Amino acid sequence: MFALGGCIHTPVASDWTVEAHDPAAPVGFASGTIDIDTAKGLTLWYDRRLDAPVRITFEAMAVSAGGPNDQVSDLNAFWMASDPAVPDESVFAAKRSGRFEDYDTLATYYVGIGGNRNTTTRMRRYTARAGDRPLLPEHDRADPAALLAANRWTRIALIARDGQVAVERDGKRLFAMTDAEPYRSGWFGIRTTQSHLRIRRLRITRF
Repeated sequence: MFALGGCIHTPVASDWTVEAHDPAAPVGFASGTIDIDTAKGLTLWYDRRLDAPVRITFEAMAVSAGGPNDQVSDLNAFWMASDPAVPDESVFAAKRSGRFEDYDTLATYYVGIGGNRNTTTRMRRYTARAGDRPLLPEHDRADPAALLAANRWTRIALIARDGQVAVERDGKRLFAMTDAEPYRSGWFGIRTTQSHLRIRRLRITRF
């Protein structure tokens, strides 16, 4: 089930926009769960603009069941994402292919859990300048506790509040930063590449 502002509803495709490098990549919506099974880059955007302070939580599973894309890799997310190059800053103003580099020109926070074939977990603050995605040493992890485990639900929290930005996993802090020029409004998207993910129990709350 999904919740926004206290209202719970079942996820439906009409609430989301898919940008996929492989147009045939299936995204399923059934029984309260989103199923993403893709051979190439794919971003799934929630259609509503969100304003800080905001906390986005969801459960995710990296599926390993013998499928061609069951790689246990790349549970990624953008939050507070916007495109400063367009008047309303909408991430939907320019259609992107799903390739990772297409998102360099966004102003956004980003986390990649189990990236690079489940060898790294990183948080970045994108600056809306192509190729400028700074990575601080403290936001670059490779320890087993920060990586993905196959076929296990993990609870993720993405936080943006008064310049305090954080990522939590199963109730523990993965990353935190203080942003002197915080992104206060934007969109939320789930991203992956060559993997099979399931997402459920998304909740978006102001606080």
